[in-house]
Amino acid sequence: MKIVTVCGMGFGTSLMLLMDVQAIAKKHGYTIEGEAVDLGSAKGKPCDFMVAASEIANELSGESVEVVAINNLLDKDEIEQKVIPVIEKIVKGVK
Repeated sequence: MKIVTVCGMGFGTSLMLLMDVQAIAKKHGYTIEGEAVDLGSAKGKPCDFMVAASEIANELSGESVEVVAINNLLDKDEIEQKVIPVIEKIVKGVK
């Protein structure tokens, strides 16, 4: 499974978010490949889903994959509560 994490500049916030998502997924038995990118590079990037801060997620609303919006990037519980259901839905093949 591949995800794209997105922030304004493509490093820092998105890289931190990618590492958090990968650690959370691993805790639940999933392996996630990912890429941390800036907003401009994210559009049309092939992946299973995207994760971004709420402000950035609004800019990605036209993407063909689900975009998970995170309100507090430091809240690992929020990330887990929003990302794991998306991963499980993809694993089960539910659209």
